[in-house]
Amino acid sequence: MTFRDHPGKSYPLGATICADGINFAVYSKRADRLDLLLFEEEDSPVPFAVYKLTPGKNRTSNYWHIFLEGAKPGQVYAWRAHGVFDPDYGLRFDPDKVLIDPYGKGIAGWKQYSRRGAIAPGDNCEVSLRSVALNGEHYDWENDRSPAIPYSSTVIYELHVGGFTRNPNSGVKPENRGTFAGVTEKIPYLKNLGVTTIELMPVQAFDEDDAPAGLTNYWGYSPLSFFAPHRGYCASDTAAGALDEFRDMVKACHQNGLEVILDVVFNHTTENDQLGPTLCFRGFDNLTYYTLDEHDYSYKNFSGCGNSLRAEHPIVGRLILDSLRFWVSDMHVDGFRFDLASVLSRDIFGKPSERPPVLWAIESDPVLASVKLIAEAWDPAGLYQVGWFVTRGTRFAEWNGPFRDDVRRFVKGEENTVQSLAYRLSGSDDIYGLTDRDPRRSIHFVTCHDGFTLNDLVSYNEKHNEANGENNRDGHNENFSWNCGVEGETASGAVEALRLKQMKNLLTILFLSQGTPMITMGDEVRRTVGGNNNPYCQNNESNWFDWELLLKNRDLFNFTRHLIEFSQRLHLNAHGHLLREVEAGDDRSMGLRWHGTEAGAPDLSSYSHSLALEIREPAENQFVYAAFNAYWEPLDFELPDPPAGETWHKIIDTALDYPGDIVDLKASPPLTGKSIRVDARSTVALVNTGGLSESAKRSRMTRDMMRDQGITWTSLKRPVLPPG
Repeated sequence: MTFRDHPGKSYPLGATICADGINFAVYSKRADRLDLLLFEEEDSPVPFAVYKLTPGKNRTSNYWHIFLEGAKPGQVYAWRAHGVFDPDYGLRFDPDKVLIDPYGKGIAGWKQYSRRGAIAPGDNCEVSLRSVALNGEHYDWENDRSPAIPYSSTVIYELHVGGFTRNPNSGVKPENRGTFAGVTEKIPYLKNLGVTTIELMPVQAFDEDDAPAGLTNYWGYSPLSFFAPHRGYCASDTAAGALDEFRDMVKACHQNGLEVILDVVFNHTTENDQLGPTLCFRGFDNLTYYTLDEHDYSYKNFSGCGNSLRAEHPIVGRLILDSLRFWVSDMHVDGFRFDLASVLSRDIFGKPSERPPVLWAIESDPVLASVKLIAEAWDPAGLYQVGWFVTRGTRFAEWNGPFRDDVRRFVKGEENTVQSLAYRLSGSDDIYGLTDRDPRRSIHFVTCHDGFTLNDLVSYNEKHNEANGENNRDGHNENFSWNCGVEGETASGAVEALRLKQMKNLLTILFLSQGTPMITMGDEVRRTVGGNNNPYCQNNESNWFDWELLLKNRDLFNFTRHLIEFSQRLHLNAHGHLLREVEAGDDRSMGLRWHGTEAGAPDLSSYSHSLALEIREPAENQFVYAAFNAYWEPLDFELPDPPAGETWHKIIDTALDYPGDIVDLKASPPLTGKSIRVDARSTVALVNTGGLSESAKRSRMTRDMMRDQGITWTSLKRPVLPPG
């Protein structure tokens, strides 16, 4: 089968379905000639037709293009690029290697794919990946709308699509385990937990073989395409079905009031360094797509993965922006978390730029204006920019790495931690400065995919990454963890009780601080990876969500669920600005006050292990007092006076077992004394009598938003274990 070919157009890039055929267009400034290969099936060993593109007919400026009359949606295709191979000058054209389309929305050929074939000399066509020409405009979104949840009401749940439901005990249909459809089946669980936003670890197509021998790239931080959904997360066996399955998940999430954020990796690709495979970008134009050393043209490695995408280049910047627009416009996602975002701020020489073109393009793009943008504001090469993204623009939020470390150190019981804890609880002025910024643009977390799980944080003093095959050299060495007396699993009831209390302390601090909270998949049920703090290559039950833990650790699940609901009802976090410290005797101003074991006298000395915080909102009659005791003995905290005519009620006490550790206001008798005892290594939170009334639930803006979306907040009630 052959098609009548025409010169075509240089835009749009990729494969564009038209009424009478398909237009193919790619960028390559330095190629001498390009070949377009057409395959009958996804796994056909050889193409049935090859079209040779020539500069005179098929090139406009630096773009190569051809129109095939009669070609249909679903056509499998790939490219070969002919040109000079001279690595000493950054040129790596290799016509033996079959290349996928940088703008391709579907990838085929996984059944026969060989990463080794894309590395070793010789033709790799029979074991190559290919692109699929897709038309996604047919999808029925059914008037889908984003929940558009403000940061003030956002609770993020970091989730690995494969690991979330791959375990046979997940309860999802066998064919849906580890897929987008599996996530869709588990929406009731996410809703019951109370999270508002799921942040999916990388779902853009990646190479699972980019891992040590015998292991798998499980996390997905090895991107192959910035447009195509990862086929390994699809129950569907077609590229077109993969697009629709992802959309089905997003639509179902939106129908249930959940946002979907993607963790995107634009700092490097799976082609790695000079020893890596030629799959796409390197083969089309190595000098354009990667940041190279200006002297020997070796790959600069700011990502820690062998190469760094040249984000400052206009072509690469457009590729990134077009990808983001695609996921928002065509796939309806609600935001992005940018992995190692500091790499994107580097210039052609790798030095940080004050106004990086791609970041400002993202910041100002009208298509992205309504979505969440979250930066991981550092990179492995030493560029640490926490505070930089927030203060230099108006759109980006940031992962607050110091929050993670300082909260861990305080709860562990280290010295010189109370002053830092005060900064983290109150919005990190020491990092972001005294501005009118929204404190919820600081993303607070105690754990994430990178590092110990919550359970392992209180169960291991040292990392145990031997299974990764690198002699335990990989992963972070400074975890600020404490095993509570025994390394790893134990039958000691005392140790287990202390670990549970420490986990509740960490969660309570997280949800009472001024910032947007994020928890990691399975922390609510004590998911463990056996002390492996870098399980990126462990695609097995040791790293999957074990749904039996939901029954085994139901008390922590219920505590977490109730804590989320409690925090969502606090009007105190709904303001778009930092709460400032108010003077003693000022009973009219909104703000916060610091206390210690003595009211109004916080102890910020290096040897202190305790702090108390009072947050005041007189206009809403909402007052919260929280005492944090990381000392190894009980402490008595003198209480400030409650509002006139009211009393304090204890809502949270992490020293107590469930259900006493977090209770409904109506179930909490008024406190009559002038002080409260806080057990060793425990946290207590109090509210005033009227503090959780209906009028104090939400700001008017948030209530109206939720009403428009058909979402209602029920009264605070005892959480129950969800089915399955």
